[in-house]
Amino acid sequence: MKLKVLGCSGGIGGRKARTTAFLADEDILIDCGTGVGDLEFEELLRIDHIFVSHAHLDHIASIPLLVDSVGEMRHVPLTVYATAETIRILRSHIFNWLIWPDFTAIPDRNRPFLRFQPVRVGEPVRLGGRTVTALPAQHTVPAVGYCLDSGAGKLVYSGDTAYSAELVAAINALPELRHLIVETAFPDEQRGLALASRHLCPSMLAAMLDEIEGNPRVHITHLKPGVSERILAQIAAQSHHLSACALEQGQVLEF
Repeated sequence: MKLKVLGCSGGIGGRKARTTAFLADEDILIDCGTGVGDLEFEELLRIDHIFVSHAHLDHIASIPLLVDSVGEMRHVPLTVYATAETIRILRSHIFNWLIWPDFTAIPDRNRPFLRFQPVRVGEPVRLGGRTVTALPAQHTVPAVGYCLDSGAGKLVYSGDTAYSAELVAAINALPELRHLIVETAFPDEQRGLALASRHLCPSMLAAMLDEIEGNPRVHITHLKPGVSERILAQIAAQSHHLSACALEQGQVLEF
């Protein structure tokens, strides 16, 4: 599989500051932030599956616009996979006819442009020879990470999360893990804010990486604009067995 980074910023401000979205092969999105808007219309038409980590706006901003743009051109509904709690939030607060139309009922409920598919932690979703499995995460709203398995190798995306022993255990149970995409939103001097918002800072990331037993390539995502260089310098100064580098928009990871 190939994973292309459409967006990996913790905010906006600049041509490369697109919020979280990853395109796996040509038909799967992992989160659907503002980075999706850079795709050409023909590329949008190829997307069949969207796996949502949680319902915060920077991770779901492009879902309403995407289904509105391509719905009439599709022969099957666009499927959004998320936990039952996240689906409830999306139905109640986005696709509610007030913020956006309910595309699960357009043009009618028998032929909708959009459908929701609940997922549970640890239960794989098989798409051809590929598998996507939700992993535990800890955030201010119900949240998961995801493991993508090509059959030849695996990639884990943490989603937005604080330190999570459950997530570490799930990662350590994965053989052939080649890539770990993990968030670090705040510098260490904002550790209190990181704890309150259930994000990671470099010292908490180091504690997590020290417990990872494999040897995946570690990619840092969700850096807050304006402090990204400071966060990366603090990560580089930490001593642990896994080295980490910043994820970049346009980067392609293979596994």
